[in-house]
Amino acid sequence: MSILKKLIKSTYGLRMAFSKNTGMGISIDSNIKGTKAPVEFYELTAKANNGEMISFEKFRNKKVLLVNLASQCGYTPQYTELEKLNQLYKDKITILGFPSDDFGGQEPGNDDEIAAFCRTNFGVTFQLFHKDHVKGNTRQPVYQWLSEIEKNGWNQREPTWNFCKYLVDEKGDLDKTFSSSVSPLNKDLIKDLIT
Repeated sequence: MSILKKLIKSTYGLRMAFSKNTGMGISIDSNIKGTKAPVEFYELTAKANNGEMISFEKFRNKKVLLVNLASQCGYTPQYTELEKLNQLYKDKITILGFPSDDFGGQEPGNDDEIAAFCRTNFGVTFQLFHKDHVKGNTRQPVYQWLSEIEKNGWNQREPTWNFCKYLVDEKGDLDKTFSSSVSPLNKDLIKDLIT
């Protein structure tokens, strides 16, 4: 393990504890009005990391947590938490991971390298997608839906960093967004998933 990766891993707990205790970096936005998405979530498709096109129709009537990922980020240890969440609640939630290099070169690998990294280091079994943009004018269609009011009905915020989380409810509406500093095992996030 490189020195950088060891440093990232060793300081993760401190950074998360600091955020939890101070509230700094924590942002949770909710669809408080229960706005229905003008563009149906289930019409979306995305390319998996193995090249297969996946129709989001397969996620109908399920809660879905979408997360933008990177392998050399200070939040990379969240892969462990996401996989634990996946194992504990896979009957209630589907986790979709979207690798991206939009935040300063923190995801240099290609799809095969990313998949191997996730499997080897974190035992990831949840669905990974093709590395693509999650912010800016060239962001991929799923992230256009997640960050355009005209498509999801209420949210216009793009990911501000790696490991931002978007929760879509069983009806295909964007329910909540969680900043990077919110752990995938946060009790409020889990409560949203299982209720």
